[in-house]
Amino acid sequence: MDSHRTAVMLGLVFLLAVRARADKVTSDYDHAANFSKYHTFMWIREPEPREPFMKERIMAAVNMQLIARGMRPVSDGADLAIGANIATEQKHTWETYYDGLLWESEGWVWKTEKREKTHEVGTLTVDLFDAQSRRLVWRGVGKDTLSPRPEKRTRDCDKEIEKMFKDFPVGTRQ
Repeated sequence: MDSHRTAVMLGLVFLLAVRARADKVTSDYDHAANFSKYHTFMWIREPEPREPFMKERIMAAVNMQLIARGMRPVSDGADLAIGANIATEQKHTWETYYDGLLWESEGWVWKTEKREKTHEVGTLTVDLFDAQSRRLVWRGVGKDTLSPRPEKRTRDCDKEIEKMFKDFPVGTRQ
């Protein structure tokens, strides 16, 4: 009986570890782009998330990352043009709750209850375009489960965008 309980506990720990690493952030860039020539940026396509206040928070987080790297925002004539998109979808999972042991004809069995859980999964894509050539030069993509709590959603979004821009600007070419 103890080995069954140990197996269940290990399974739960594994599921929690996988859940904790659910976010995935990647970025890629045009290897021929000369990133040293980009000094200014402006938004050409703003994100349109379902949550009303997240648009400004996403834009502020991207702006902060670019400003921290020595760039400045302008309203016209920028070197880089930013476009962002957020797509969300609902995912359904079933969670099993163990309520104790029951005696049945086969012996002792775990009393369980399954419940459906719905959560939002969002993918944020941030594109940077060379404003002169209109060519995509950098893309960051983050996919994560969106928290129902606004303060956690904001904190997670900020961390996700920070991870996206971790290696930006990519090497400079002369």
